[in-house]
Amino acid sequence: MAKEVIYMVIGLTGGIATGKSTVSRVLIDLGALVIDADKIAREVVKPGSPALLEIKEEFGENILLENGELDRKALGHIVFQNQEARLKLNSIIHPAIRAEMTKQKEEALENGHSFIVMDIPLLFESKLEHMVEQILVVYIPQAVQLERLMQRDKIDKQEALNRINSQISIEEKKHRGHAYVNNSGTIQETAQQLELILKKWSIIT
Repeated sequence: MAKEVIYMVIGLTGGIATGKSTVSRVLIDLGALVIDADKIAREVVKPGSPALLEIKEEFGENILLENGELDRKALGHIVFQNQEARLKLNSIIHPAIRAEMTKQKEEALENGHSFIVMDIPLLFESKLEHMVEQILVVYIPQAVQLERLMQRDKIDKQEALNRINSQISIEEKKHRGHAYVNNSGTIQETAQQLELILKKWSIIT
């Protein structure tokens, strides 16, 4: 389909429930190797990991499931309503995530991949702009974001707003990136926008 022509590392980001996974799949179809921060975040808190042990010490046994795994829902309920708790959690897991993402990027480059996408939901919040060359924002209007989040996570409006407001607003992210794709339409419409952006950046022809 698409032909890789130059080396580039793109940071893919957006707001909660904006559809980054959909965009990521399209980028893979267009030839990208995607390094997923969310996937890595799950790996670094596996039972027995240093990060999970530190999280348990900070937030207590109630954030663990019976099988010893992290209870993401219980932890999320704590950190989305408490900025201090959220910052503490980030200080525990973000260094481990960054180290693993950097390792995977270097391995990808060594293996000859020239089109690498680092999918980092909290790229701006975590000040990780230096890790990438171009930033692509997945955008949808906040009203659509709110509705999608309520439906996806089966939560009420206030809890959804708490989660949205825990991040930099999608409007600000839209303006801080080098380009954005409006993901409020069909997958085909999103793919067409992505192709135009990647051609502009000379990644595909």
